[in-house]
Amino acid sequence: MKEMTCRAFFGDAEYNFRITPELIVELERKCSAGIGGLCRRLFAGDFRHSDVTETIRLALVGGGTSPEDAVSLVAAYAINRPLSEIYPLAVSILEALWFGVAKKGEGDAAA
Repeated sequence: MKEMTCRAFFGDAEYNFRITPELIVELERKCSAGIGGLCRRLFAGDFRHSDVTETIRLALVGGGTSPEDAVSLVAAYAINRPLSEIYPLAVSILEALWFGVAKKGEGDAAA
């Protein structure tokens, strides 16, 4: 079974990022788009800045970071950073939601 959590370095440390089913509803509300449309926008590179920052913020919360700390982390390490630094993270978060992430030990092991 695939996991929907990705782990990545963000700003000052490694964090878990996960969009839970409950957070999908909030992400859709904040981005004014259904989750399919939001994924399509980001995967195609046709996104709003808030699509990227809200995906990161809510995924931090879903990964176990407090909402207050998630706001602070996004303010410090996403809002004023180049898109080339934050866009790949948002895409990875949504890819984990869409496709899942292989757990350690799963995948392309030779038979």
